[in-house]
Amino acid sequence: MAAGHARVYTPADTVNYENWVRLCYRQEHPGVMLAGPVSMVVAAYFAVPKSYSKKKAALCASGALKPTCKPDMDNIVKAVADALNGVAYRDDSCIVSLSVHKLYGDAERLEIVLQGEEAPR
Repeated sequence: MAAGHARVYTPADTVNYENWVRLCYRQEHPGVMLAGPVSMVVAAYFAVPKSYSKKKAALCASGALKPTCKPDMDNIVKAVADALNGVAYRDDSCIVSLSVHKLYGDAERLEIVLQGEEAPR
């Protein structure tokens, strides 16, 4: 606290990640803003660790084994929701339904599905 005021600090890596999410959304959905209630599905895919045996890697590929590595699901969602504030929807308080999944995949990626009514232009 400085002079009785709390400071909010967002790490540079988080700011960069949020900017990347924002850029990707704008490229995929130029000018699209949702109005009213929004449903969000987030799927975060992680690479299978090279140290895993073939058997363990096969379990990852089949979905039987899920990643328990960082980042935490709540941190992933917070970054995505904050990044899309004012871009995909008015405010993240509009998110009324949320589903989050951490999975193994061939390539590390983040898939985001938003459902809601498109705001009038």
